[in-house]
Amino acid sequence: MNEKQLRWFTVALIAFNMVWGMGNVVNNYAQQGISVITSWLLILAIYFIPYALIVGQLGSAFKDSKGGVSSWVENTTSNKRLAYYAAWTYWVVHIPYLAQKPQAILIAAGWAVQGNGDIVNTMSVQMVAVISLIIFLAFLYLSTKGLSTLKVIGGLAGTAMFVMSLLFILLAVTAPFINPTMEFATANMNQVQTYIPKFDFGYFTTVSMLVFAVGGAEKISPYVNSTRNPAKEFPKGMIFLAAMVGICAVLGSVAMGMLFASDNIPKDLMANGAYSAFQILGNYYGIGNLLMIIYALTNMVGQISALAFSIDAPLKILLADADPEFVPSWLRKRNSKGTLVNGYMFTGILVGIIILLPIVGIKDMNELVKWLTNLNSVVMPMRYLWVFLAYMMLNKAYKKFTSEYKFVKNPKVGFIFGAWCFAFTAFACILGMVPKVEYAADPKAWWFQLISNIVTPIILILLGMILPAIARRDKKKNEVKQPVTQL
Repeated sequence: MNEKQLRWFTVALIAFNMVWGMGNVVNNYAQQGISVITSWLLILAIYFIPYALIVGQLGSAFKDSKGGVSSWVENTTSNKRLAYYAAWTYWVVHIPYLAQKPQAILIAAGWAVQGNGDIVNTMSVQMVAVISLIIFLAFLYLSTKGLSTLKVIGGLAGTAMFVMSLLFILLAVTAPFINPTMEFATANMNQVQTYIPKFDFGYFTTVSMLVFAVGGAEKISPYVNSTRNPAKEFPKGMIFLAAMVGICAVLGSVAMGMLFASDNIPKDLMANGAYSAFQILGNYYGIGNLLMIIYALTNMVGQISALAFSIDAPLKILLADADPEFVPSWLRKRNSKGTLVNGYMFTGILVGIIILLPIVGIKDMNELVKWLTNLNSVVMPMRYLWVFLAYMMLNKAYKKFTSEYKFVKNPKVGFIFGAWCFAFTAFACILGMVPKVEYAADPKAWWFQLISNIVTPIILILLGMILPAIARRDKKKNEVKQPVTQL
């Protein structure tokens, strides 16, 4: 039986399900309004397509590597320390992500039960922080017991959310054809200038959210060598993927423009936008809150599963085969059931700090949701830097490696593409640290967000640099304790 069964369109559909979601549309519309359509087209052309094709070549060159990006870095640099830092980065960027999940669960539950976004608009930051911490600690404990059933249910909920995001576009875009007199919330949507962004400093501080939205293409790498003809079929699949993402991004943003005024974006759009959109469409089509309730329930289950899975999987990837030279023995400790007890505790402490941190600098939950979403857009893309470093080194040592699929045949051009994507990601992350709140409106919140956006990634990286020193000290202690064998 031929194992290479996947066709280009199958790979594209698998990748699309991994990369895309309605949150990508809502969050970026909340920051840029209707002009985000132009931004989507630009980011796909200059960043996402090269990114996906770069991942394809790395996956093809290292088809037997099980460690993902850390294996790519170790193979291309022959440096175990850099490979450890790559693995550490891939784990530690999930900390702000995990801190945001309990809030998402709380918001989804509020919409499913109350049918509105009052939880976001009325609950204090202190109360949200305490409840979020309780939710997180409960799932941290449950993750140590194994949650295979929940993960299966979550997978189904994830697929349902994906279908709902496509249904949203379909229902919104077809609405004017059903009712030609329908009024759009955003004015002048038939004029080209409406879609032209203002390329000022404020605009560039929002680019990290676009990078965050289209990131994660390295998850596609295992499928490169499963295609019938990687050299031809994989790039075709990635171009098709980019086209699908582009169509959904553009039509989704058009749909948002129809429902929410681009020049008067609701303050709670990041938190409540998706639910409000389904509520508006449900009322328009005469089915009330049905669409919103279905989305809220599937989103809640999906978020619960994502929380459990994101506690468990990245930790196992980091610590399962961790090099004792870089990771201390106490962090690798397992109990009688094989659970990485100290690893879970370490995760709990870091996530708990980020969950409680906003109490000192953020006044309302809307700003809390915006801050954590933007913090994730700064921190999460840091892991992509290792992908591009590995690709640059692959092209530098091109004679050592062979792959069935190559993004570009000329290694010098390949190196330039890798350097471009690396620089663009770093640029987006650095500018993304600038707060999105008006300084004059709330100077304290502005300074809190700026300092936390800068300090959080620095501390997370420094922790990874400190651990090898602790591991060396532990190793020396163990060597001293071992008895000297008499000859």
